[in-house]
Amino acid sequence: MAMDQAHDDAQMGFLDHLEELRRRLFVSVVAILVAAIVLFVKKDWVFDAILFGPRDTDFISYRAWCALSHAIGSGDALCVEKISYELINTTMLGNFSAHIIVSVVGGLILAFPVLIHQGWAFVRPALKSGERTAARGAGLASSVLFAMGVAFGYYLIAPLSLQFLGNYELGDVASRIAVMSYVKTVASITLAAGLVFQLPVLVFFLSKAGLVTAPMLKSYRRHALVGILALSAVITPPDVTSQILVSMPVLLLYEMGIWIARRQDKRRAR
Repeated sequence: MAMDQAHDDAQMGFLDHLEELRRRLFVSVVAILVAAIVLFVKKDWVFDAILFGPRDTDFISYRAWCALSHAIGSGDALCVEKISYELINTTMLGNFSAHIIVSVVGGLILAFPVLIHQGWAFVRPALKSGERTAARGAGLASSVLFAMGVAFGYYLIAPLSLQFLGNYELGDVASRIAVMSYVKTVASITLAAGLVFQLPVLVFFLSKAGLVTAPMLKSYRRHALVGILALSAVITPPDVTSQILVSMPVLLLYEMGIWIARRQDKRRAR
């Protein structure tokens, strides 16, 4: 009877956790849907001001590059004076599909703090008091880093990639890009950059679990540098300035991860 009672308690505990997980997932999905619906309704503003912003020569990033080019004595080398490619729609559902994708990805970006909060609220009761104290602020840090990554991807990586890929010449072939291709490029770059900026938070939890140490990260620093430079070379135009602009923040994040792992190593030693 005692064994049966323990089994029933364990089963109830599992079902309670399952119900809590279902509730957290429901709140997260609702947050994404609400944000996506708002963006869906604000279609003109979302597309004209945000998504198609990098197609305007007066875009803030282009003006900043031009000012930087003049400041370093390169003249108009980094200035964007003309957007030569044009967007077209080749399918009946092309515009509507692009609208849906932009709304969903935008809703995910806007609802990210809610997703982090729900995930942390689900995991927090299982942590010990010391672990809760050590991880305090991780949710806020994750949200801030994600916002910084999204801004980095939107204002730097996406314009660089669009200018390089959109203006890439191949004989006399005109650059007429499908709107779905444009949307997927901007959305994937922006979302991926936000996720890459989660590196310090990931390192924090891995080092907290003892899976990653500062010496280990230091030993792979050169490998990380080569990988980051290779990634920068793929997603940016083939010039040194663009590659450095993209790779520097990611290298700083890696160094921040080493610093975080070193702090956890010291705490573990104590």
